[in-house]
Amino acid sequence: MRACRLRPRSDCVVEIAKRSLAAVVRTDVRTDALFPSVPPDPAVIAHELSVAAASLADPLSDFERLQRALPGPVGSIELLAAAELAETLRGHHWRARVFQRGSAIVAVRPPGRQSAGLAIDLGTTNVAGVLIDLASGARLAALGIENPQSAWGGDVISRLNYAIGGRSCAQELRQAACTAIDALGHDLCRAVGLHGADILDIAVCANTAMQHLLLGLPVRQLGRAPFVAALRDAVDLPARELGLRVAPAAAVHVAPNIGGFVGSDHVAALLATRSRWAGAATSLVVDIGTNTEISLIHHGRILSASCPSGPALEGGHISCGMRAAEGAIERVWLNDGRLCVATIGERPAVGVCGSGILDAIAAALQAGLLDRGGRIGEGHADIVEIGGRRAIQLAPEVHISQADIRAVQLAKAAIRTGIDLLLEQLALAPRDVDQFIVAGAFGSYIDIGSARAIGLFPPLAPERFARVGNAAGVGITWMLASRAERAAARELAARCSYVELSTRPEFQKRFMKSIGFAPQPEGVPS
Repeated sequence: MRACRLRPRSDCVVEIAKRSLAAVVRTDVRTDALFPSVPPDPAVIAHELSVAAASLADPLSDFERLQRALPGPVGSIELLAAAELAETLRGHHWRARVFQRGSAIVAVRPPGRQSAGLAIDLGTTNVAGVLIDLASGARLAALGIENPQSAWGGDVISRLNYAIGGRSCAQELRQAACTAIDALGHDLCRAVGLHGADILDIAVCANTAMQHLLLGLPVRQLGRAPFVAALRDAVDLPARELGLRVAPAAAVHVAPNIGGFVGSDHVAALLATRSRWAGAATSLVVDIGTNTEISLIHHGRILSASCPSGPALEGGHISCGMRAAEGAIERVWLNDGRLCVATIGERPAVGVCGSGILDAIAAALQAGLLDRGGRIGEGHADIVEIGGRRAIQLAPEVHISQADIRAVQLAKAAIRTGIDLLLEQLALAPRDVDQFIVAGAFGSYIDIGSARAIGLFPPLAPERFARVGNAAGVGITWMLASRAERAAARELAARCSYVELSTRPEFQKRFMKSIGFAPQPEGVPS
């Protein structure tokens, strides 16, 4: 039951944990320096025009005047653009900035008016938005917020189960996604002195379930084998069909997905990182999140799979877990046998985020606080009893319980099993991987050494790893800025072969073997 539906039966005091009130500071990761820019080739093109004034000797319609002045063919004009036309031309001495999509005019604005595009990475946990100038492709502003769909469950399956409860349930989830997009568009535009009506193009990537919920597509078939999507290809639709508060003639481009739960966000990540993996014989691209996507690229062949890793690695479902906000423990290490911590913003510790959890478990293993099965020991100064159960104390108000460690073990086992099974499908071992690319906002802050120590990643040499941050956000921004990148994304998605791992007979056995923290020699599958 939601807390907002509870009614107290007597006077009471409600205490809100400090970690719930901490200011989130890392919902967006700046990764511009890690990726090249793309030449602007937007779907909406701007023309600065000056046309001859109407007269009795030249009584052409305003639209015909634009047709005559434009450099290319124009076959139509949106009705709302036509409504703007007369007043704009006459109010600005027969000058205007005209916006064209394909052969249609979609907006007519005063001369010099800027046009913006909005790129959205609709994640299960967070929604990231980037505002760009459509003419130059320059990034204007970026922001991330929590996905409001979290009110219906922190994982994909919970939301799918709610959505199949009826049309109104699915509509609630769809509206929540649209609300997030609107909120990002509004705040980003306001930050740079623009308005929602200046957004003329939108590009969205998401995992398959989030994409279906946004588009109002049926999702019942996604939650059962063989986990088939209603469609895989890209979708283009008017923004007004989603009720978005942007330019009336704005369009939404939803990127193509691969299959199962490997969605268009992973296509965007592959697009953004292709210069890194294209030159290697064997590469892995792992986008860690509530739903982790993995692609194995071997001599041009691409196998893609998903792992339901859950929110534990991002601080969710952890007793003192929190998002990457001020006061979150983000680093843990050993000093003279004791655990030491560092927090975001150097504030007093109020909780622990994903990178801190991984570090803490790795350090606890090194110090002997945990055994290789993940059980908390005894007789150490950093081990305490809370509610009659052992826990590892990180700070006066922050600890990691046995249940927290089990949640991380389940997440890391799912991801590692996915990696190993994909490699085995092509008769490869971990040592064959030339490039191990870690994507996702969480991946920007994860310590590779800690991830290797707990068995989340195979024990490859450090130089084979690359942390690239929110590659999906970069990829969808490229698709917004360039029609060529949209075409490249469709081609890339078509090249990927989806592999459903959970139904393979060996999956459960391998999963159980991967739960522990036993050391794994390089090249030997877990």
